[in-house]
Amino acid sequence: MENIIRELINSISIELTVFLTAALPVIELRGAIPMGISLGMSTFHATAISFLGSMLPVPILLFGVRPIFNYLLKTRLFQCTIQRITNRSLRKSAKIRKYGFLGLIFFVAIPLPGTGVWTGTLAAALLDMRFKLAFPAIFIGNAIAAIVVMLLSHGLKSLF
Repeated sequence: MENIIRELINSISIELTVFLTAALPVIELRGAIPMGISLGMSTFHATAISFLGSMLPVPILLFGVRPIFNYLLKTRLFQCTIQRITNRSLRKSAKIRKYGFLGLIFFVAIPLPGTGVWTGTLAAALLDMRFKLAFPAIFIGNAIAAIVVMLLSHGLKSLF
């Protein structure tokens, strides 16, 4: 019985680690899926947990970025940092601005540095995209990215 409990705790802690790693900016599911596989999770399980974890910050960012940024822009300490983040995100969001819903899907779906859920969500919030348009686009784009990373990770796993 004690071994079963230890295995359960170990399994939960691995899933929680992968879930929270996927919720981090920059790493997202692009890093969490291979990490989950390397920790012994099946490819599909690592992908599912990573996908859920990477979607965690989306509603928080969509609803919270604008008010927080507006408040921080009024402070001397954070004004330059917020302006830099805003300018960088808006520079990367030209395709989103041009193509709207589809642009956001493709921006999030491309598994390259500087794209993904965090940057796409930030750009959608700064472009004042409505939640009912932005969330599904981010969801679909993230699902595409998850499939791409899963297939790449599965291919790498089969090599070793």
